[in-house]
Amino acid sequence: MDKFTPRYFAIEQALRTRIAGLHADDPLPSDAELCEEFGVSRMTARAAVQRLVQDGLVYRQTGRGTYVAPRVVDRQLSNLRGFSAEMRARGLTPSSTVLYTRFQPGNSDQTAALRLAEGSQIVVIERVRMADGIPMAYERAALTARCAGVLDADLSSGSLHSALVGQGVVPNSGESSVTAELASAEDAEHLHVKRRSPLLVERRLIRDAATVPIEWTESRYVPDRYNLTVQFTVDLPTPPSSHR
Repeated sequence: MDKFTPRYFAIEQALRTRIAGLHADDPLPSDAELCEEFGVSRMTARAAVQRLVQDGLVYRQTGRGTYVAPRVVDRQLSNLRGFSAEMRARGLTPSSTVLYTRFQPGNSDQTAALRLAEGSQIVVIERVRMADGIPMAYERAALTARCAGVLDADLSSGSLHSALVGQGVVPNSGESSVTAELASAEDAEHLHVKRRSPLLVERRLIRDAATVPIEWTESRYVPDRYNLTVQFTVDLPTPPSSHR
């Protein structure tokens, strides 16, 4: 940094470099330690850290200190990229804890979403989806019977969609809805959050190229670890017609 660079900016950049090599919830130097290390006032040190807080890279706990914030993954709802591909695209290592896999009769919600007769046999898969070992989502997937081959696939480190493509069942399009719900005891256990803490819940239906449903999935996300965003265009209002 040259002599014209503000000191708070130099401290901020130095801390950004350190944060890249740390883990979530690791402590950072206190304001007093930053003052001593960089030879600045407490106000300058606080200004540097506050910029990191605003960017979501760190968080402060009153009376305790400053810590590295959990990395938040941002996913565009406007594409069909799977969880594993999304994590790898962000430099994270995806993995899953497989809780349940079975070929069984579907319940009314599952069969209705998949456009099947009630009680039809479906594939049910429950997993905790993780990035760099951190739980991101508790996922329940229901798939049509022609997808049964995925039960033999490696769903701990492998991708469900890759397994489907390997069988010739190719996801092509879909739709999803997102709501906010409170974590159940089961959610709390799998996602390492407190019971009744807020979750983002996405329910999505995926179809093949012939628009036939193949997968209906409910994914329950921890909102301070995972963002869902969407791109859109603006429909402009029709100008009022002029009357003479």
